[in-house]
Amino acid sequence: MISKLNYTALSIGVFLSLFFAVAIFYDQQFLFAIPLALGALYFALFQTEEAFLALAFLTPLSFNIEEYVDGFGLYIPTEPLLFGLMLYLCALQIKVPFLNNKIFSHPIILSWFAILIWMFITAITSSNPIISFKFILSKLWFIIPMLLFGTYFFNESKNRIVFLWLFVIGTVLSILYTIGQHASFNFGEKESHWVMWPFFKDHTIYGAIVALVLPLVLILIFIKKNTPLIQMVLFSLLVIVLLGLYFSYTRAAWLSIFCAFIFGFLVHIKLNKKIIYGVLILGMLITYFKWDSIQMELARNKEEHTTEQFGERLQSAANVTTDASNLERINRWNCAIDMFKDRPIFGYGPGTFSFEYARFQQAKNLTIISTHNGDMGNAHSEYLSALSEMGFIGLILFALFVFVLFSTSIRLYHYYSWKERAQKALVMGIITALASYFIHAFLNNFLDTDKAAVPVFALCSFIVVLDVQRRRSMEFS
Repeated sequence: MISKLNYTALSIGVFLSLFFAVAIFYDQQFLFAIPLALGALYFALFQTEEAFLALAFLTPLSFNIEEYVDGFGLYIPTEPLLFGLMLYLCALQIKVPFLNNKIFSHPIILSWFAILIWMFITAITSSNPIISFKFILSKLWFIIPMLLFGTYFFNESKNRIVFLWLFVIGTVLSILYTIGQHASFNFGEKESHWVMWPFFKDHTIYGAIVALVLPLVLILIFIKKNTPLIQMVLFSLLVIVLLGLYFSYTRAAWLSIFCAFIFGFLVHIKLNKKIIYGVLILGMLITYFKWDSIQMELARNKEEHTTEQFGERLQSAANVTTDASNLERINRWNCAIDMFKDRPIFGYGPGTFSFEYARFQQAKNLTIISTHNGDMGNAHSEYLSALSEMGFIGLILFALFVFVLFSTSIRLYHYYSWKERAQKALVMGIITALASYFIHAFLNNFLDTDKAAVPVFALCSFIVVLDVQRRRSMEFS
């Protein structure tokens, strides 16, 4: 007699076999994503904690079925899993509240609530409300599970470490795949733009995530005294990440992680805020009054990024004369600014930049990679994207979130004494990782994808949890 469990397994096996046979027979391979999505929803409902932590491993290895289904973009298996978690956890919170009430009054959470409220308002006034509301929905299944409900799962220190390990391992597997693919082309520069497919769309987002994961590996190395075997494994992972970062040929990633480590060092030595603000103001004043001279100097730079030499590629980052990638980025920035000028209060609506920027392109700014249809993507800046899509208030709210995030993180870092080495190392690693992303965010925007949204919002959730714990300990001290 067949047991109930075996009968269920046999039924599922037969169903999947028939399903895949039909998909192959009709040459519709994209249908393979359906059982994967159903499986993701099952784990979200019945293995909630394991499903949540699994997101860390699955995110660097997810792929977009848009490659197989025109006009329908969905990252598998992460987005169905996130959507299932969002619905289930919200229903559970309404039925049996389990989140710490202090979470809802935390400045980081409040800053994102403010952004979401303004997103909703600007979606109503959007040039394409359907696109804007779909964009908000996709934002919600990143923010609600990872940032809000993440505070429940990350309340246990064990889950924080497991999440970091899984994300690092998942990213390292994608790096090994990419390096293997790249090696077959002798690490050519042109091939570096696509060898990470299907896990990453191109080398820019790949480089951004590899840069973000570098401080996370260092966290695992320094957070506690590991056995020699674990330390050897971690140093091996560190070497792989460094190789992935170098062979990504992503100048923005190199510069962002370099600046992030400098920022982390300044936080560590507790540099006076007045000095930091003074340097920033002085830099802005020099840039403003010497802009013509700076432009003339940049115009002399003809170094393009066709070379594979590290120094020359860094130099090419300042080439705004002949480098098509840099020129196209400036073209998008100009479009974003012109869109803001046209609709300064409400913007064109969340998620609408790629549908609207074409008509704002000026002939003098077009490059060999520009399209008149304006179908080549986003604003290449989180900040200018917010400005063009949600107006001046949208930019202020996003900048406020970044400010609150880092001011909270820095205060938290200096709260811990050196006796609390693990917590101090964890917070410094998070500060550096998030700094690498939000510095990179001046040049690209990826928070509308699972690759960046899952780790960034998870790390923000880490900070919220640790800060709430800090406040509680101060109350009882």
